[in-house]
Amino acid sequence: MQRLKTGTIAVVSALGMTAVLGGCGLTGDSEVTLKLVAADYGDSKANSSQKYWDELARAYEAEHPDVRIDVTVHSWNDVDRKVREMVDAGEAPDMAQIGAYADYAAKGLLYRADDVLSIPVQANFVSQLESAGQVNGVQYGMPFAASTRVLFYNKTLFAEAGITPPKSWDDLAEAAEALKAKGVKYPYALPLGPEEAQAETLQWLLSGDGGYTESVGSYRIDSAENVATFTWLKDELVGKDLTGPVAPGELNRADAFAAFAKGDVGMLNGHPSLMKIASAKGVEFGMVPTPGVEGPSKATLGVTDWMTAFKQNGHREQVGDFLDFVYNDDNVLDFSRMYDLLPVTTTASEAMGTAAQDKELRPFLDELLASELYPVGKGSWAEVSAEIKKRIGRAVAPGGNPEAVLGSIQATATRAESAE
Repeated sequence: MQRLKTGTIAVVSALGMTAVLGGCGLTGDSEVTLKLVAADYGDSKANSSQKYWDELARAYEAEHPDVRIDVTVHSWNDVDRKVREMVDAGEAPDMAQIGAYADYAAKGLLYRADDVLSIPVQANFVSQLESAGQVNGVQYGMPFAASTRVLFYNKTLFAEAGITPPKSWDDLAEAAEALKAKGVKYPYALPLGPEEAQAETLQWLLSGDGGYTESVGSYRIDSAENVATFTWLKDELVGKDLTGPVAPGELNRADAFAAFAKGDVGMLNGHPSLMKIASAKGVEFGMVPTPGVEGPSKATLGVTDWMTAFKQNGHREQVGDFLDFVYNDDNVLDFSRMYDLLPVTTTASEAMGTAAQDKELRPFLDELLASELYPVGKGSWAEVSAEIKKRIGRAVAPGGNPEAVLGSIQATATRAESAE
């Protein structure tokens, strides 16, 4: 619905508590402060997201002198916890750009997207991302930044081994054998360690025509397709010593990326930031769609982070106007290009798809419409994701039983879903 401007005036204390001055209909020059907590996508002070948000806030404030945007940026290690602590203390921010939204939505703490966004802005979200932001058909999570996965390969190592990029699982196994014969440390890096095991797992499940959930939305982690995928991984890659010296269950994504940047990895699944990491170390790499059972995978992993709008402080109109500004094409593209991420809006995606400066991101952009996201609309997902990180490495370990491990995770998922 289209928002209407109102004369409601509020000020926010340093602690984030709202005090409404007077009554409805008052006008004047009182300032409204909107508190935003956001995640840091940078890897140094020079490219911290604090700089991006500060510049964006100043630009908005220049056109809206009665509104102040107070932005606090935390690392991804801390931001979800910080927001949780604020909410638990009764000091929710007006907006939080974080990794999950479903539990807040389930408690009635969030505005619906159509409560705050104008119709054109909400309708402009990429369809897969918009759908993933829904709980029971209602959108609460507003996608903020997105990425997909493709298979990275080291061109130099492939040339030395006389092989071409794989299209199927059999191709990948054969390429890994050739790389191993040439002494490559990690023919295929399989990071199933606790840092981001849920990502590598879903990428492989999708390539085996499986996934975390079935079409009606219920968990299907121990499906026949998923068991077959992890049995293949255990027997054809890990069991044949094609995944390197570190056990997959102990190998984290960041360490796998670092090894690729050192030239020690032949192949691995990666997202856009790996391009910058590898280029900085002089690694010549190529990118192809993720191999599937008989050819390129029909779907790939998509990941998005979320903007949320909390009800507590009652600044619906002001929050909505600021978020409309956040999601204009120029701002969406600026952020995406700064951090090698994908736009979350259709028009910005179309602009990136034709811009020469974005050609390196195009392989990821091409995968976005065929991507599948985590089941983030489920309040149980946080618990299930934690269980995957804890247990999935055991499925491919020596003596491991993929069916038993996936069955154990499914049991946790079923209990967690029943408790929602």
